[in-house]
Amino acid sequence: MSSSSLGLSSEQTVKLLQFQDLTGIEDLSVCRDVLHRHRWDLEVAIQEQLNMREGRPSLFATEARPPAVIKDHVAQQIFSDDDNPDPNFRGGFRGLFVFVVNFVFSICYNFVSTIPSILFSIFRGDERRIVTDPLGDVMNFINAYSARYSPHPVFYQGTYSQALNDAKQELKFLLVYLHSDGSSDTPNFCRHTLSDPNVIQYINQNTLMWGCAVESPEGYRVAQSVGARKYPLICVVVLRENRMTIVGRIEGACSGELLISRLVRVLGDNEVYLVRARADRFERSLTASLRAQQDEAYEESLRADQEKERRKQEACEEEARKRQMETDLAEQEKKRKIDLVNSKAEMALRLPNEPPASDPQSMSFLFKFPCGARLERRFSISDSLEDIQNFVFSHPLSPEEFEITTHFPKRVLECSGETKTLHEMGLKNRDVLFVNDCNA
Repeated sequence: MSSSSLGLSSEQTVKLLQFQDLTGIEDLSVCRDVLHRHRWDLEVAIQEQLNMREGRPSLFATEARPPAVIKDHVAQQIFSDDDNPDPNFRGGFRGLFVFVVNFVFSICYNFVSTIPSILFSIFRGDERRIVTDPLGDVMNFINAYSARYSPHPVFYQGTYSQALNDAKQELKFLLVYLHSDGSSDTPNFCRHTLSDPNVIQYINQNTLMWGCAVESPEGYRVAQSVGARKYPLICVVVLRENRMTIVGRIEGACSGELLISRLVRVLGDNEVYLVRARADRFERSLTASLRAQQDEAYEESLRADQEKERRKQEACEEEARKRQMETDLAEQEKKRKIDLVNSKAEMALRLPNEPPASDPQSMSFLFKFPCGARLERRFSISDSLEDIQNFVFSHPLSPEEFEITTHFPKRVLECSGETKTLHEMGLKNRDVLFVNDCNA
């Protein structure tokens, strides 16, 4: 399976190949699954694999609500030392006789060995049923086993519950080894079978192995849960159809070669469930990733739409504010012009009366407005310059702000604090006065 078929980016592909090179895991889908669970943190994923190879629990190991173990009696493969080829069995009457003798001996032995156990349990009570330190029971077994039998496969250094959780999370086969010093087959099985280098290599590469002595509370509890009948016992547990299921049992002693062949058969028959679980898990993660991307894209689109709507709203509000401002300014301008017209009208009413042309005390002035209009008006020589300015202001053709200048010599007629008559201002009859717009 190529990395491109796994739906990975170039960066993820590089990490996948590095992880495979450092861990030696051949299946790329397994490597991808491990990296995905660790959020593609290469360092954490590698350290986790090294921890598991040394038997230490992973980050996922927990004793809270361990998965239930199903004993599938129909699909479960059971191997016993009775299945071992007997060189004395040649068929016929002799073979039948040997079989009957062995069968009777087995029944008698089991009956005789069971009576002391029953009596012992009666007088001892239920002390073995009370599990107070499951991790201590496991570590005591590992230390005692390592002191007596070496080498051996890597034993999981955690409780049975932790081993189940790790096997389920890591999608690995879990070998549950139940050790009993009371079984006559145990020493030979430990010294030869579990010490076989080929057995050790196969178990370490393909499974997690958890072991405990049935004489301890933790081992006794597990033995009762799996229905142990004969020791040494190896149970093969795997995630099958979303349930941790016992798919194989190897009861009693056997050779290393036979143990490997049995494990190969059980693991091979049930590997499809792990492959299916990995595919389902990847499909779920891919679906969740796509959903997260879709949600992110939707949120981004929503934020963009909201931002667009906000800008549009701000533009509309700004446009409304400008229109309102223009309306207010127009109203103010309209009011100002009305006030100006009213002011001109009031000013015209306050102007001194125009003297008759026959009055010798009158002076006539010609006013030229910026628009080109000419206007002649008579004033009394006793009138002031302010009267002239008021006259110009009150006229409809007058600019709002203006100044009055003489023709020659040109000078600006300004009202000072001292009130002077037209005569005192030096104005003469028939003078031409220019009205200039100050805002022009």
